[in-house]
Amino acid sequence: MPAPAPSLETTVGPLALKNPFLLASGPPTTSGERIRHAFRLGWAGAVTKTIVPDTMEIRDVSPRFATWKDGNSGLLGFENIELVSKHEESYWVSEIAATREEYPDRILVASIMASPDPREWQELACTVQDAGADAIELNVSCPHGMPERGVGAAIGQHPDLVREVTRAVRQVARVPLIVKLTPNVTEILPIAEAAVDGGADILAAINTVQCLMGIDLETLEPRPSVAGFGTYGGYSGPAIKPVGLRIVSQIARELPVPLIGIGGISRWQDAAEYIAAGASAIQVCTAVMWEGAGIIRGMNEGLSGYLSRKHFTGVGALRGRALERIGTHAALSRDRRLFASRRFPERCTSCGRCVTACRDGGYHAVSMAGGEVVIATERCDGCSLCSHVCPEGVIVMLPGA
Repeated sequence: MPAPAPSLETTVGPLALKNPFLLASGPPTTSGERIRHAFRLGWAGAVTKTIVPDTMEIRDVSPRFATWKDGNSGLLGFENIELVSKHEESYWVSEIAATREEYPDRILVASIMASPDPREWQELACTVQDAGADAIELNVSCPHGMPERGVGAAIGQHPDLVREVTRAVRQVARVPLIVKLTPNVTEILPIAEAAVDGGADILAAINTVQCLMGIDLETLEPRPSVAGFGTYGGYSGPAIKPVGLRIVSQIARELPVPLIGIGGISRWQDAAEYIAAGASAIQVCTAVMWEGAGIIRGMNEGLSGYLSRKHFTGVGALRGRALERIGTHAALSRDRRLFASRRFPERCTSCGRCVTACRDGGYHAVSMAGGEVVIATERCDGCSLCSHVCPEGVIVMLPGA
């Protein structure tokens, strides 16, 4: 009799989800209609685009996106300078209620942001929870536009301010409280600890990384260019996954708090990595903007297949499984050595990239003789550079004799 299929259901603190995938706060959740569309496709939850008090004027610029793409126009990195929701509070009150009524089995999180005045945060929190939000996410991490007004990352980069805002909302919140952290700090743990100390039930990490996407060398205008001028924006997309994984794992190793992983998630494999690093659920934004909300089908199918292949009973069985293998540099073994080896010589095209890389960035252990790659094992230091630059996967790292 075949084993039962692994469960994709997961819990994040007091929240129960049908699968670990939520839409992150951003353009894909800019309206109730978009959120309901995502729920129809299979997303387990969504975080509204950040709601602000009606007294805070929000006006976007155009254009407000820039990209870094590979040679096939695939996305590597994405910058945005878009602000928070332009909808009034009354709109969100109505849409939260309508969405909860139509999809009572999905998790709808209200993202909120206010001035440093704790009373504004409390009032907004009461508004969204009374409308029916299942949880509240505090946006103290937006890296562009809003910090100039003293909000967003201007709050989230200071433990005392994070603690104060979180504690204020905790006093009035009847629903689970999530704090979304910024990666734009030197050390994440003091910020995470302050949020937990203030009463956060769940931490979400990370928001976007502050960046400057590039300079147009013909016009010398920054990208994106708004009438010839630009500013620093929020960087997302596949390139920031290593930053998100680092921060999630650091928090998971030190704090007993449920985590939602965010950053660079575009495939089920990315989600599985975040879960193995300690996350209980995942938020996705940029990949949905790039490929559409329908990616949820492949993510659910892929993750389910992986769990089955690895004989995990469900998401919970994978959670944190990699943490015991992540430690200090000093604790890493100096005894086990790997060396470069031509494992698949039939694939070699004699391009010479490995030779150049090892000569100028390694230990001069790789050369070309008679049109074939030759590796001098006695010179190889096991750095693995040659295996990474080889476009055909000819060279692999193997234990020495």
